[in-house]
Amino acid sequence: MKQGVSAETRQRVLDLRRRHSLREVAEMTGLPLGTVKTVCSRSGAFRDNHAHRTLFSLPPMRHSSQTLPAKPELPPQQKVTGDKEIDAVLWLRQVISTGQAGLIEKAFQAAKKIKTPLDQLEKRYRDWLTKNQPGNLFAALSSFDFSDLKGLAKKSIEKAARQHEARSRFGDDLFALTPAELFCEKALDGVTPDRIGFIADDDADRCFMAHPDLLPNTLADCLHEIAYWDELSSLRYSVDSYCDGPPEAYTRRCFAFRMLGRIRPRSKDEAMDVLRWLLDTKQEQADQNADTDTIPSNLIG
Repeated sequence: MKQGVSAETRQRVLDLRRRHSLREVAEMTGLPLGTVKTVCSRSGAFRDNHAHRTLFSLPPMRHSSQTLPAKPELPPQQKVTGDKEIDAVLWLRQVISTGQAGLIEKAFQAAKKIKTPLDQLEKRYRDWLTKNQPGNLFAALSSFDFSDLKGLAKKSIEKAARQHEARSRFGDDLFALTPAELFCEKALDGVTPDRIGFIADDDADRCFMAHPDLLPNTLADCLHEIAYWDELSSLRYSVDSYCDGPPEAYTRRCFAFRMLGRIRPRSKDEAMDVLRWLLDTKQEQADQNADTDTIPSNLIG
């Protein structure tokens, strides 16, 4: 370079740029602004990290006869409460829970034949549960939304679609560790978690920063990785609601979230993308992360 910038100075510029503007880095290093821009541009450290994106990506969809949903069958009708109308609704809910559009349409047609309003049947069902399970404070909870067949249909169709996507992407390997999860386990190998199984943020940062080739370079990389973890969890949850990934994966997701408060936005558009995402998921992120408030400060500099 024209100014003969040393390797040590170049590294300092890159480190500072991750948390400061180009102009601020120029002032802190005493280098011309143009030199700082050139160092950052030529390094490639502030472009989306292709290797990172490749690792933290779901496998592509593979459509075949094996991934298609099985031909739906009507569940058998059962005498549960002895109340014909309540038992009819219980059966309709089973039919709707298949998530199959054809069966759901038939269920709604059948529901029209029930004369008693569904909200009244919900109360009757709650009374039956309370009477037949005395002392069980949670018995009546299973009657909540009993009458909301449309809501159940929406959730069931969405769940069926997620299950189909899970089969199409992973086949029989949905619950096998992904390359990303294996990387996380390897990166954190030897780190001792606390008494409840969590790894300290400083330890996680140190371990993941030791693999710079797989770090998120940009805020867009961070959002990409977080979306990967959330999608993977959603697909698995659609099949088994009691399945959790390895704790190292959760630690890595938290790390990617913290990086949203550390990596400077490349543009106003990128900052707005993060802000919109944060607003859409604010309560969820606030419940899971203590670093939420650092992100807006980073976005506005």
